[in-house]
Amino acid sequence: MSVNKISPRRSVLYMPGANARALEKARELAVDSLIFDLEDAVSPDAKAQARAQIIAAVNAGGYGKREIIVRVNGLDTAWGKDDIAAIAGLPIHGVLLPKVGSVQEIAEAADLLDQHGGQALPIWIMAETPKGILNIAEIASGHPRLTCIVMGTSDLAKDMRVRHTPDRVGLLVPLSLCILAARAAGVDIVDGVHLLLDDEAGFRQACVQGRDMGFDGKTLIHPKQIAAANEVFAPNPEEVAHADKVIAAWQQAQAEGKGVAVVGGKLVENLHVEEAKRLLALAAAIAERG
Repeated sequence: MSVNKISPRRSVLYMPGANARALEKARELAVDSLIFDLEDAVSPDAKAQARAQIIAAVNAGGYGKREIIVRVNGLDTAWGKDDIAAIAGLPIHGVLLPKVGSVQEIAEAADLLDQHGGQALPIWIMAETPKGILNIAEIASGHPRLTCIVMGTSDLAKDMRVRHTPDRVGLLVPLSLCILAARAAGVDIVDGVHLLLDDEAGFRQACVQGRDMGFDGKTLIHPKQIAAANEVFAPNPEEVAHADKVIAAWQQAQAEGKGVAVVGGKLVENLHVEEAKRLLALAAAIAERG
């Protein structure tokens, strides 16, 4: 039984491309992934400047093992196609497409990337519109370049006319639909942002809720949110120790010709072993990242 290589995406921080200081500071942050943003965080009159600053920052390097993703403007805007042409050949780990509503939009972006030297560049998508949510199963499994789904809960809440409440009750259905689609397609999925910067307890609870729902990590809007996200979405020492016991017990049961094992009074079957191996692989990938 093998576990595919895992890329930790516990903390995924948006960095506005128009803010050169933020792009510089990102080199020092203990974050798993960085989204250099050309879309929502950049005003129309700063789009060209943001694009140039992101290109310069990426080419300068120094980001270590941090995953770098560039969120481009939509292809139906005045900037989207130029964004893709400009970043396709950069040494980045993926391009993030906003407000995706169909598989065709991913295919169009992939064609543009191919035309400009980005044939191997993975594609991430934002799930942030009612249309996108209703089509998410088809979208998630419809293109081989798709690597990760990012929840855009702010735009989605606006379009659905949902209020932001601590329990996120109005968003639970779309969040769960997207998780199901991601798991069926075998891609990662990260939760939306928490907008209240001074609400540390609320942010941590949102991380716990997202983890328990099945998300791989959380998108962030400020570096002060990184530590909590990294902690909540990582296996804790007790979970790692339990996973080791599950695998050891299973291996012993197999050697004795048994189909099940017992750990701590609980039945252990093949599915528990698979999850234990995934958890240990995640812990190892986090440790390797440092």
